[in-house]
Amino acid sequence: MPVNQHTLHQINDLATSQSTSEAALSSDEMAQLSAELAHAQAEAELHAAMQDTTLSLADYLAAVQLVIGETFAHSVWVKAEIRSHSSKGGHHYFELADKDANGKITASCRGNLWRGQAQRLLGKFERQTGRSLAQGLNVLFKVSASFHPQYGFAVTILDIDPTYTLGDLAQQYQAMLSRLQNEGLLTLNASLPTPFDITHVLVIAPENAAGLGDFRADADRLMAAGACEFSYAHATFQGNHAPSEIRQAIITGRKALQARGITPDLLVIIRGGGAVGDLAYLNDYELAALVAEQPMPVWVGIGHERDRVLLDEVAHTRFDTPSKVIAGIAQHLYATTQAAKQAFVQIQHAATQQLQLAKTDCQHQLMTSQHAARQQLQHSRQQLDFAFNTLKQAAYQQLALAKQHSEQLREVILLQHPASVLAKGYAIVRTDDGHVMTHAKQTAPNTHLTLQLQDGQLAVTVNAVTLND
Repeated sequence: MPVNQHTLHQINDLATSQSTSEAALSSDEMAQLSAELAHAQAEAELHAAMQDTTLSLADYLAAVQLVIGETFAHSVWVKAEIRSHSSKGGHHYFELADKDANGKITASCRGNLWRGQAQRLLGKFERQTGRSLAQGLNVLFKVSASFHPQYGFAVTILDIDPTYTLGDLAQQYQAMLSRLQNEGLLTLNASLPTPFDITHVLVIAPENAAGLGDFRADADRLMAAGACEFSYAHATFQGNHAPSEIRQAIITGRKALQARGITPDLLVIIRGGGAVGDLAYLNDYELAALVAEQPMPVWVGIGHERDRVLLDEVAHTRFDTPSKVIAGIAQHLYATTQAAKQAFVQIQHAATQQLQLAKTDCQHQLMTSQHAARQQLQHSRQQLDFAFNTLKQAAYQQLALAKQHSEQLREVILLQHPASVLAKGYAIVRTDDGHVMTHAKQTAPNTHLTLQLQDGQLAVTVNAVTLND
């Protein structure tokens, strides 16, 4: 920055006021002060000379290039976020930015990593962080400033400190874990019960992954045996688009099964054969939240034993490799089969016991019923004998009474028999036609009648008829 005349006069006055005490200053201090005065004087003269000078844009920018080159010749460590990244011919080009607490960009510039150092620096970064330089990463770069009249300002990347990014990634990882925990998602899927029987599995995996081939070999054998069905949906598991593609694969795969009336018992997410550095792409909050909210258990086999990703944290069950996932499914099916067999044996044994108890109880009930029937039969026989004897006695009595009554009736009948009546002196009066007369008014004088007596009949003629009053 040019020094104005007022500032220059202040420096000269300071130098004049201190001329009386030069003896108190060391030679180094005097040399520094003299250099500052000379630099200030030169800037003042340059500023005065430039007041009436007209420059072309190229000359002006060349002067700016010269000033920047002299002023910022040394390298410095700068932390910045990568907004974009591209490469061409072995050179790598970045758009770097700085943001405030609200995410607003406060500064940005281009960053160039030239081919001569790119392979070494990028390799070191990937080995130590487990991922490649990509959009959204916060990185600590060692840079030097450069300005070109045609291409403008940029920084040249001389070195990268992976430990800074590791710390930032770890901080982001913990922040996502805390958010999942606070929103009740961290253990949501793990709290689901393991299905007793696994009949259909939805598998999300890279289409040509080596781990998928191993998985399918065993899965096809299970399908051939009729033990379980598998459906597959594919997505890339590397690069910045990996989380969104995996989310879409989960949604699309479930919709396809739903259209067939199928609800999977298990969702499996596997990855195998990829670089360890690609694991970091799976540390995505939206993907983790979607996995946590699945209504069925999610089993993951990302394909790395030591490193954990966010999917491992929210999944129902974590396996190291895809082969271990399918082995876990097979083991579960085997355990389910064994449990079913054991349950069948237990049910069969319990049923046999129940049948034996029922048989024993039936036999006891039969014996009890037979004994009760015999007792009832004996009692009925006794009652029948008693009733028969009673009825017989009553019948005899009725017969005797009837006989006695019959004799009495016979005697009455015999007493009233015409022969008996005639024997007592009574007679039966008949008309000529043989009809019995019972009333005097039935005849008239000079009527011929027949009187039947005990020992014969008399023919008489009625002389007169006298009726009783």
